[in-house]
Amino acid sequence: MNFPLVLLILLVVTGGIWLLDYFVLRHKRVSGNTEEPWWVEYPKSFFPIILIVFSLRSFLVEPFKIPSGSMIPTLLIGDFILVNKYTYGIRLPVANLKIIDMNEPQRGEVMVFRFPEDPSIDYIKRVIGVPGDMVTYRNKQLSINDVPVQLEQGGSYKYIDGPAYIYTQRFKENMDGNEHDILINEDMPDIQLSAIHHFPNRENCTFDRTGFSCKVPEGNYFTLGDNRDGSSDSRYWGFVPENHIVGKAFLIWWNFNDLSRIGTLIK
Repeated sequence: MNFPLVLLILLVVTGGIWLLDYFVLRHKRVSGNTEEPWWVEYPKSFFPIILIVFSLRSFLVEPFKIPSGSMIPTLLIGDFILVNKYTYGIRLPVANLKIIDMNEPQRGEVMVFRFPEDPSIDYIKRVIGVPGDMVTYRNKQLSINDVPVQLEQGGSYKYIDGPAYIYTQRFKENMDGNEHDILINEDMPDIQLSAIHHFPNRENCTFDRTGFSCKVPEGNYFTLGDNRDGSSDSRYWGFVPENHIVGKAFLIWWNFNDLSRIGTLIK
């Protein structure tokens, strides 16, 4: 369901009835009979609420729920997060057309965007490459413009994936001063060659059994999941166009399974 579109339709309908009543219908009511018909009363009551929700979700913050483990250990399945909608520019609701420039996504930031292959689906990943960057990932080492990204061993890590326990290694990654934790499984290949899709600007990338290199085209971004060997990301389906950006994730506001995560800043 396209919830922003549903909200917009409700806003237009209730707002239209409110305007119709204000300028036309109330003047036609019989003197002394100010009772509003139900089809006027209810839309008028809901209009302010819908307007507030629509404005908050469209221009300030929007809530999302994490459905998969691709961003473990930063984000866990079941985390409810808040996304800043104006950091990367003010956009028209539904159309997602930027009308006011603000900041551009930076390396290391956690970004929500519309999945390039199906814009009705929202994805969340970490920004690795910005326009013009050469992103290389070989033998578990990430490099940006031929400069290796600093990694620090953080010990072992265990999480549940369906019916199985996954045992992997935790590292602290430093990307342009942005420190965050990632997971690397030394027993997994850097990339599953058979899973790579055909995507726009694929000619900017080279793939082999040891990894890949991709030159990020203008107006696009390259993303990876923090669970490096358990994420479907730009390695497989390509670059994220600028007009698919939704916003910057900044806060975990709820998790039914772990209340201690409430209020955790996303970095």
